[in-house]
Amino acid sequence: MDIISIQSVCKNYKETKALDCVSLEIKSGELFGLLGVNGAGKTTLIKILCGLTKKSSGKIVIGGFDIDREIEQIKTIVDVSPQETSIANNLTVKENLEFFANIYGNENQNEMSEIVKIFGLESVLQQRAKTLSGGFKRRLSIAIALISKPKILFLDEPTLGLDVFARRELWGIIEKLKGKMTIVLTSHYMEEIEQLCDRVAILSHGKVLNVGTIDEMKKVANAETFEDAFIKIVESAK
Repeated sequence: MDIISIQSVCKNYKETKALDCVSLEIKSGELFGLLGVNGAGKTTLIKILCGLTKKSSGKIVIGGFDIDREIEQIKTIVDVSPQETSIANNLTVKENLEFFANIYGNENQNEMSEIVKIFGLESVLQQRAKTLSGGFKRRLSIAIALISKPKILFLDEPTLGLDVFARRELWGIIEKLKGKMTIVLTSHYMEEIEQLCDRVAILSHGKVLNVGTIDEMKKVANAETFEDAFIKIVESAK
């Protein structure tokens, strides 16, 4: 069953088309990847789906709610971990979690303990957020997004700027979340998409070039590797 339906969505900034007639269907419970180089339109699409910016045209239905008429209902079932780490730097990790728990009205300590365990935050609970490594800051940012118990979680470039070890650790955490909610992940790392995603959409210059599994992409492009498939698909659209 589709939980997100995107039909012919465009987003214009003066003379620039950030999204050009994008159509996608995302199934409930899947981890769906948006792949493309910088400027492909991935972050713009995420911002529209979260209600942070408005589309220029088209239709979007999320969880049965129309984004034009029922955005407040949509905001109760989605959350996002943006590229810019959304944490309070002067608070400890524990204080950050408690602060956002109060905002969302989630006082369930068992759920909070489970989030701490999933993200491996036990050793840094009393540490101020500004002193954390980049990897732990990203863990905390995603953990905060889970406090609202979203049905749909948007992860915008979750491992951007992390070293290879921190990136692999975060992949393991994201894999633990698979199936518990619908996850939409944007990335320009081919290996990240290949490792994590059930299906993927390749975007370039605001257009969707192809949608499918990794194997389907390689078959369509007649390529041995996903990286080669990605390059062929993007270059064929130029």
